[in-house]
Order: sequence, then structure tokens, then C-alpha cells
Amino acid sequence: MTMNVGRQIAELKRMTVTELRRKHIEAFGEPTRSGHKDYLVKRIAWRLQAQESGDLSERARKRAEQLANDADLRTTAPKHPTDDTAPGITTRAATLPPTDHDSRLPLPGSLLTRRYKGREIVVKVRPKGFEYEGEVYRSLSAVAKAVTGKHWNGYHFFKLQPPGNNGDTDE
Repeated sequence: MTMNVGRQIAELKRMTVTELRRKHIEAFGEPTRSGHKDYLVKRIAWRLQAQESGDLSERARKRAEQLANDADLRTTAPKHPTDDTAPGITTRAATLPPTDHDSRLPLPGSLLTRRYKGREIVVKVRPKGFEYEGEVYRSLSAVAKAVTGKHWNGYHFFKLQPPGNNGDTDE
């Protein structure tokens, strides 16, 4: 960086935002929407340094142009998955089942059973929670704590395996 560019950058730091916006038009040939002084100083300083050092080589410009031509650029924003304005087009989101169901659990209405200290624990899976002895709990861990008095991982307590894991590990 020559002394001239260094001096120009020092001058930029003393300018007002209005003056920097005018300088931006000189440097880039277009106005800016930004009113952030530090950003404008950095952007204009970058442009001054790029002009001083000769900018990009012709070879680099051609390569960048080739890459841009090969890129698959989207010209319009994608439609929202639930947008039904295009007739005859079904979106993937509409064909998938709801994802709020934990795959480790049986479907609502099913019963989970577990023997604990000589008694049978039966829990009904509900759409929102778990029913045990007439009371609804938000999680299986809460049910396990009600049964044992201690904190348990509910999936572990009821021996529910993660999807794809069918190994038996009894304690």
C-alpha cells in the first residue's frame, strides 16, 4: 500500500456518513443503502486498495466467469412447501407423515408394560403424554419417577430401544 492510499484511508475515517456515501458512488459507481460508518470506510478502503494493486488478473476474471456460467443459479425463490397454487404438483411435505411422533414409542392407544418390584406397571400412550393409574404425565421419565421415586430415563425404564437397535441388554 502506497502512502497515497494510506492517506486516503485516513481521510475516510474522518468523513461523515453522507460524505462516505458520496465517496462510495465514486468508488463503485452505484449508491449504497448502508448508513454504517465503519462498514463504508472498510468497503471503500478495500476498493481503493484493489484499484492500487491492479485488481484481478485477466486470467482470474475469465476463470470466475467460467465458474459463474457453470453454476446452477436459481432465478426465482422456491415455493413454500404448502403452496397449492401450482395445479397438478404435489409437494413432498404433503406426502410425509407428521414428524412429531417419536419412533421409539408405539402409536397412541398402545399399552407399555413393565414389571417392577413384583408389580405390573401399565402405561397407556396418549397423543400428548402418558397415562398411569388415571393420571396423565408429560414424559415417560415422569412416569418412571412416579413409580420408583427416583429419576429414570423413561425409555430405559420401559426398555424401549432406539430405532434399528434390537439388542437385549437386561440389567
